[in-house]
Amino acid sequence: MAGNSFGTIFKLTTFGESHGTAIGGIIDGCPAGIMLDLEKVQEELDKRRPGQSAIVTQRKETDTVEFLSGIFEGRSTGTPIGFIIKNSNQKSGDYSHIQDSYRPSHADYTYDEKYGVRDYRGGGRSSARETACRVVGGAIAKQVIPEIGFSTFTSSVGDIYIDDEKDLDLSLIESNPVRCPDPVSAEKMEALIREIRSQGDTIGGTVQCVIKNVPKGLGEPVFNKLHAELGKAMLSINAVKGFEFGSGFKGTQMKGSEHNDLFNPDGSTVTNLSGGIQGGISNGMDIYFKVAFKPVATIMQKQQTINSKGEEVEMQGKGRHDPCVVPRAVPIVEAMAALVLADFFLQNKTSKI
Repeated sequence: MAGNSFGTIFKLTTFGESHGTAIGGIIDGCPAGIMLDLEKVQEELDKRRPGQSAIVTQRKETDTVEFLSGIFEGRSTGTPIGFIIKNSNQKSGDYSHIQDSYRPSHADYTYDEKYGVRDYRGGGRSSARETACRVVGGAIAKQVIPEIGFSTFTSSVGDIYIDDEKDLDLSLIESNPVRCPDPVSAEKMEALIREIRSQGDTIGGTVQCVIKNVPKGLGEPVFNKLHAELGKAMLSINAVKGFEFGSGFKGTQMKGSEHNDLFNPDGSTVTNLSGGIQGGISNGMDIYFKVAFKPVATIMQKQQTINSKGEEVEMQGKGRHDPCVVPRAVPIVEAMAALVLADFFLQNKTSKI
């Protein structure tokens, strides 16, 4: 299987399966001499871990990260940083009913077609449990670029949206289990998720990320544009179906005279419909984007599907699953954004030597 690594200079490689002994990763390219706050890494993991509230999967995992290499006396040594997160609460028996059957909209069928073998326990490598490793990598990446600030939050669940024009207090992101900085919308979102769960169903939503204090000049023109790499990073996350930055699709409804970001004398812009990126390169303004997540594919309702013999069978989801992945996806989106920004920061630094 290829495609287990992300990044050019600051690179993360992950390994492991949902119901294996452990998941883990190797962070390569982290500069030497950086004082690393490992408690902050664990804090990021705690935001993603299962069982943290009544509206997420009740799988009980501490998600405690163990670092194996690359750190000495609290500082990065410049060598690969290896880490593992042990699995401790697998219930593989919950998946025996899909050993020979394919769950609709999961990776079961495509994995079988491509590899001829799959780990059906929790989806194996295709499980979103792998994203815990990304959160570790992103938490380290943030400490490589401490001057850059990230604010990531739930912007919609189902048909409940935060008003884009509303002045949000981003300090409220962690004040509710939905991770929405608008208390009124958060209450409605939580109620909707609870209602959907009671129906044995799932619901999707969007996550928004705002990145501040970004240096000018990050990104490589043509194929490695900054927004292209952010898009790749986000679309690599399980259940993501869409990515838009800056004005996004709303920009298609505007005229050029409305959409152009006019300059201030200092090089900043009056508006920021470009989303902080022009020509694939950061311009110093805030970068902002949204990521769309589909409803979780496993539902507690009966559905028709097929098995490995092509026979039609009936299936109903079992086990512990998120009715809405969005609240736990917030730290994953932020981690992937940090990986991209750290990688381009180091590329930019190298290009100027």
